[in-house]
Amino acid sequence: MEIQLNNPYAQEQLKAQVALMQVMDPELNINIVDMGLIYEVIFSTPGEILVQMTLSTPYCPMGHAIEQGVLNVLSDAFPDRTASIQLVWEPEWNFDRISDAGKEQLNML
Repeated sequence: MEIQLNNPYAQEQLKAQVALMQVMDPELNINIVDMGLIYEVIFSTPGEILVQMTLSTPYCPMGHAIEQGVLNVLSDAFPDRTASIQLVWEPEWNFDRISDAGKEQLNML
């Protein structure tokens, strides 16, 4: 998830990113931001947040729990907004999407 500082919603996106770091991938035990599952958080519609994200596989057994975690942390961080999720399968998730911080946690560096 990349935040453009010239975006009028950059502050909200940063707040969302921090909140989303509380949601852990239960299989690898790293947060979903460092895991590379969050593609974009969009604040363009008043009162709404759209999270474009993926899962490690379309058949991820913990997908529902991860999605519920996303909705819960965003509801807590932005009580005046309604969050929704759009699952995105392109580009397909792979280990290259894991951040350097995530790779350190997984001893991949």
